[in-house]
Order: sequence, then structure tokens, then C-alpha cells
Amino acid sequence: MIVLVSPFQPLSRAVMAMALFVLGAGLSGCADMSDSLTTAFADPAKYDLYDCKQLEPERKSLANRAAELQGLMAKADTGVAGPVVAELAYRNEYVSVRGQARFAEEAWQRNKCHASAPAAAPAAAAPAPSPAPPAPGKGARRSGGAVN
Repeated sequence: MIVLVSPFQPLSRAVMAMALFVLGAGLSGCADMSDSLTTAFADPAKYDLYDCKQLEPERKSLANRAAELQGLMAKADTGVAGPVVAELAYRNEYVSVRGQARFAEEAWQRNKCHASAPAAAPAAAAPAPSPAPPAPGKGARRSGGAVN
């Protein structure tokens, strides 16, 4: 049996390996989530007509949701198939929330809003004194059928 050995075979393997390396390096850049990507999933005009009183709770809500999603993704990453679950279940919403938070922050700055002072907590009222039990023999009544 005659085996033909092509002088180009080692070269084609090297080219194929290099092409796979370049493709992998190019796609790994997609894994980095930049701010330009996050804004693609949010409506840029959503907060244009909001005033400061409306923006403040919205910003807090978005920050809380982003933190919650980040925690869920971190928790999912601890499992066997965690990274896949985190990407499929939470990543899209996380990207969307980050984009919304960015636009809400831009509207906050554009309107020159300032965080309102935390509401003064009402002074803790002293607990009402419990009524003193009546002295025995002074008409004290007991409920139930207890016998003295």
C-alpha cells in the first residue's frame, strides 16, 4: 500500500489551529460586557420625562434588582452547570437592568437632582405602662372558673 504524504499537510494543520485560536480570541472579546452593550437592551427615552421624585425610587429599585441578579448569578456559579444556568437565566435581565440604571442615572444628572434626606424616624414612643393588677380583696375578678 502506498501512502501519499503531502508536504502541505503539516501546514494545513498549523493554519487550522491558528484559525481556531484567532476565532476563539475574537469570540472571547464578546464575553466582556461593556456599557455600550448594556444600553442596547434599554429604552433611552424612558426616563426623559421623569422628575427627581420619580427618579429617586426608580434608581434605588434598579440598583437593588441589579444587586439581586448579581447575587443570583454568583450563587448559580457555585453549582456544576452554574455558569450556564447563570447565563441562561439571569444574564439578559441583568444586562437590561444595567442599561436602565445607566439611563436613569443620566436623567438624574441631567435634571440636577439631589438625594432627599432620609425621613426622620419618629421618636420611639416609650411603651405604655401596663396597668397595675388590682390589689387582692379590692374587687379583683378572675376570669375562668378558678377557685380562690
